[in-house]
Amino acid sequence: MDQRIELRHLRYFLALAEELHFGRAARLLHIAQPALSQQIRQLERIVGVELFRRTSRSVRLTDAGVTFRPRARDILGRLAADLDEAGRVGRGEAGRLDVAFITSATAIVSERLRAFSLRRPDVQVRLHDGFTVDVLIALERGTADIGIVRDAEERDDIDLALLATEQFVAVVPADHPAARGERVQPAALAADPLILFPRSAGARAFDVNTRPIRDTGNEVRVAQECSNWHTITMLVAAGLGVTIAPHSVTTLLPEGARSLELDGASAVSRVFLATRRGDDRPLVRAFVAVSESVAGRGERSNDGGAWVR
Repeated sequence: MDQRIELRHLRYFLALAEELHFGRAARLLHIAQPALSQQIRQLERIVGVELFRRTSRSVRLTDAGVTFRPRARDILGRLAADLDEAGRVGRGEAGRLDVAFITSATAIVSERLRAFSLRRPDVQVRLHDGFTVDVLIALERGTADIGIVRDAEERDDIDLALLATEQFVAVVPADHPAARGERVQPAALAADPLILFPRSAGARAFDVNTRPIRDTGNEVRVAQECSNWHTITMLVAAGLGVTIAPHSVTTLLPEGARSLELDGASAVSRVFLATRRGDDRPLVRAFVAVSESVAGRGERSNDGGAWVR
């Protein structure tokens, strides 16, 4: 005999436990009364005890049946919840999304996360920060689902969608000779100690970042390497050197540091939304759609120019 309890056994048991009448329970279940009696007997054989006490006049639960009823209800309830959750995950309405990002794009990330959370409140978002190269590696390894990167190299397995374009600015100590003005020529900074992230953090990002100095014909010499822009600007404020940074980095400069526009610098920094090529999972598609809707409202480049997409 098949000893497996099936879901229909639980549904039939609960219907009879509620009605305590085979005829009414059978009508509720849209099955014949003999079929219901057969299924209840089969369930009792599997459990090994009677769940109902039958007489010619009544049906009532045994002590075992009273104990089994909340457990059967709980099993069906949890199954229904699990099925609902699976469906919502499949539709991109629930689940977990890992987002890796560069800290210099925190404002862009925050805007998109806010919009995404409003539309998908039941999705758990886990954040991971790092260099552009770290974000791309996390995407390739599958430890991140979404990446926000800056001036990333193109890769065969990664799709990049432009989120924002920024001008570069100089950040100098407040007592630097150039700090008396509002603008500075990149050549005027070439002799100063440069504080920047290592080239290993992203070769293209490093080259784009240092292009204003290289375009003057001067060699780039990094005196101090740091892992994040906050530390870089703190060291600048302490008078240890200067840096070239995307404009968004300078929104919260520490006391003792000043940002200056770069005269004649043509290089710009681009922030991208990165996803694995061919990744069409609902949660990823949902985040991309939200990001596109945010961009659709328009994001102004920091130089006051056209809206960028």
